[in-house]
Amino acid sequence: MRKMTFSMLTALLAIAIVLGGCSQRPSGSTDASGSGASPAAGDSSANASGDKIRLSVYSTINETKNQEMMKSIAADFMKENPNIQVDFQFPGSEYENILKVKMAANDLPDVFDTHGWAIIRYGKYLADLRDESWASQMTDTIKPVVTDKDGKVYALVLSEAKDGITYNADVLKKYNIEPPKTFEELMAASEKIKTESNGETSPFFMSGVDTGMIGGFLDQYATSLLISPEKNDAQSLLDGTFDWNKWTPLAQSLLDMKNKGYINKDVLTAKYSDLPQRFAQGKVAFVMGGPAFADDVYKVNPNVKIGYMPVTSMVAGDSQNFSGGERYTMGAWKDGKHLAEAKKLIAFFAKPENMSKIANATKLPSGLKDIKSQHEFTQYYEEFANIRVFPYFDRVYLPNGMWDVMCKTGAALLAGGVTPEQFSQKMKTEYERLRNQ
Repeated sequence: MRKMTFSMLTALLAIAIVLGGCSQRPSGSTDASGSGASPAAGDSSANASGDKIRLSVYSTINETKNQEMMKSIAADFMKENPNIQVDFQFPGSEYENILKVKMAANDLPDVFDTHGWAIIRYGKYLADLRDESWASQMTDTIKPVVTDKDGKVYALVLSEAKDGITYNADVLKKYNIEPPKTFEELMAASEKIKTESNGETSPFFMSGVDTGMIGGFLDQYATSLLISPEKNDAQSLLDGTFDWNKWTPLAQSLLDMKNKGYINKDVLTAKYSDLPQRFAQGKVAFVMGGPAFADDVYKVNPNVKIGYMPVTSMVAGDSQNFSGGERYTMGAWKDGKHLAEAKKLIAFFAKPENMSKIANATKLPSGLKDIKSQHEFTQYYEEFANIRVFPYFDRVYLPNGMWDVMCKTGAALLAGGVTPEQFSQKMKTEYERLRNQ
């Protein structure tokens, strides 16, 4: 009996050792038939441990509604690709600083928004997307913005920017004003609105807290003053010989608008978040830039009529223009561990049905041809389809770092801290310093 028991214990111990060895099989080993117990080497749908591939995606989209729209498209992608997890990040105002740190460490997100700097700033970090099926469908206006002379395509442009002037159509109708085409007409309209509303309606809304609104005015009208006219200063800005005294009239125009009461009186303390409420109440007529705030206006007053128009000309004999280029994009980090999956995600977003969702949500033209969209601003994009679109002034003619200078000095101008002449000197000094870095 004791011998039988010993034999049984010995057998059980042997079985336990064998079972224990199976449970600790190294990842990637095979069973007796030769089939893998875990993903085969080179399988890009899952990593070595069998976990999902995680794609990090960074975007500059700020509106919560549009962020949710992007996440919903990613959710559809994950349903078709259950081995891939898409993790969105929306860093807001810290986006550029975060990306600069990541560039310095050469540790970028798998997919990220180039926000106007696909070639100049991020070019060496981005994969070439020229062979993607959607690349041949880029619009004629956006193709040269994200394609270099060798044909490399740097990003999928989800939304093409066409920044003009958003206006309160109800206010203009109330005071019998046609959308202005020249800066002189715009100033006359501003005087009429200010006077006849007894100061209750601000012709323009700007924010000294969110200084990008001030910078936006300067950037867009720098194009009208210095680039759009037939006789322009484009070449001198590019080669470093520009006479910065020519900036003074632009700075003076902004200061005159403030002194004449054409800008909200609380410009130095007002926030961008104050805009929708005031616009909805008919207390604002004009806003520089696109109508990204429209949905927030409708939450307050769904019956407001919002119009859109190009930037007015500023030089006699010239015509209107838009400032444009990339708005929202998706580029792939060329050194990312999951480049194939990143390209797959971008291709999914490039599907016509998804590009239509993006166009309708952002209320911006698509970066791909023949994308159907129907929203309240479609009529304006169609009406002004033949208006010239110039690249953003700062992205082409100013060195990296000048945007912040322009915004903050513009705010200082409205605060009385600098004169228009001092503004021009500041621009000259910083332009030369940053250009030589």
